[in-house]
Amino acid sequence: MAESATEKMKKSLLECSLLLENQPHSSDCVSKLQPSPSPSPSGTKENTLSMPDWSYLPKDLLHIISKKLEDEEDCFNVIHARSVCHTWRSTFAFPSCLLRQSYSFPPIVDYQSNEFPTLEKIPLFLFRVRAVSPSLYYMGVLCQDESEDHTELPSPIQCLVKVKIPGSYPTLMKTLDCQILSMGHKYRMIDCISIDYRGMAFLALNKEGGGGGGEFVALLNCTRGFFVFRSAEMRWMRLQQISVATCYEVATFRGRFYAVFLNGDIFVIDPHSLEVTPLRHSQPLISFNHLVPSGNDELFLLEKIIPVFPDILRTDRGRLTCRVSRLNKEAGEWVVVSDLGDRVLFIGEQGNLCCSAKEFPDGCGVSGNSILFTNSPGNVIYFYKYGVHTEYAEGDLNFWRYSREYGVRVLYKSPPLVALQIERNSPV
Repeated sequence: MAESATEKMKKSLLECSLLLENQPHSSDCVSKLQPSPSPSPSGTKENTLSMPDWSYLPKDLLHIISKKLEDEEDCFNVIHARSVCHTWRSTFAFPSCLLRQSYSFPPIVDYQSNEFPTLEKIPLFLFRVRAVSPSLYYMGVLCQDESEDHTELPSPIQCLVKVKIPGSYPTLMKTLDCQILSMGHKYRMIDCISIDYRGMAFLALNKEGGGGGGEFVALLNCTRGFFVFRSAEMRWMRLQQISVATCYEVATFRGRFYAVFLNGDIFVIDPHSLEVTPLRHSQPLISFNHLVPSGNDELFLLEKIIPVFPDILRTDRGRLTCRVSRLNKEAGEWVVVSDLGDRVLFIGEQGNLCCSAKEFPDGCGVSGNSILFTNSPGNVIYFYKYGVHTEYAEGDLNFWRYSREYGVRVLYKSPPLVALQIERNSPV
């Protein structure tokens, strides 16, 4: 399991305290960090370490620490470092990856609107709260210090996240007490009421793809179809109609756009040529489809199968089944899978996300090869597992069904934030 943020921070501080042993001892600020003798009760000459005052750490060593925390995965270590004291806070820049970046677009001429749509890039995180319960989770975005230099709040507040649960006052949750997993980013468009916005996807162009220099392509999904914006041309253009149905979801994977439609159509869109290629499943089902990227490793197609008699789901959701396939990009086809490995797929308004169950401790209720629909109705939802036995004789084990081993209580849901508590169900 990966080191916690606290452990990594302690490790960085330990490395720097070891560096102090090689520094000249003439400096007053360094001498304050050296071991000081303490009388032993037994009268022996033993030295004990006094608690170091990190505010006296030389600036050159602070810069060494800051260099070690430049990776995006260390962003919360930087937050913790900024909370040590004013000197540290002025040395460590606020992590840019935690800022909600935005980009303003020109109006879409086809809609004859004066609105200037704005793209927001929102970082997503999963917090597992250790202090309260090993099975309490918050998934979503962060609210931040809105001051220009991020110094509006006192230093200790830098390590806190405000959480609002219905029926209670907002509470501050210490990030030092949390396991924090980065879940990537969510892109959304705001200030675009008149265009019937349904979703969007964003791709940065790299040099291999013929771009570079900060160029990008944005794909906007509206009720009238797709609109494409190329930063090199600074204008919107309408994409040809590619399906008679409405687009349900758009996603990106390995430098391509992917779109799924309500009638089951799936298309790949090249961001450079805008060439459209069909990618429909060879064994189509009547289903609601979701695309779930697992980094740059895999793209999964999750199909929530619509039963012949949909009304039965109102009283018995145990009959709802799913099928999962992965993309074989070389062959250009979907391959049905029964094993996701250690992956956990999350489907909901916060986006379709994926993480490794190895990041969680045993017994916390999160295990690999499972799926959770965080947007399911009701206050209690369940993980979907492959091959779950049911009470129905006609039940096919070659699908994914929800398992009642663990119940997931939805404490709060206001997209893109969702608070979940996992509870083990008593055997019947």
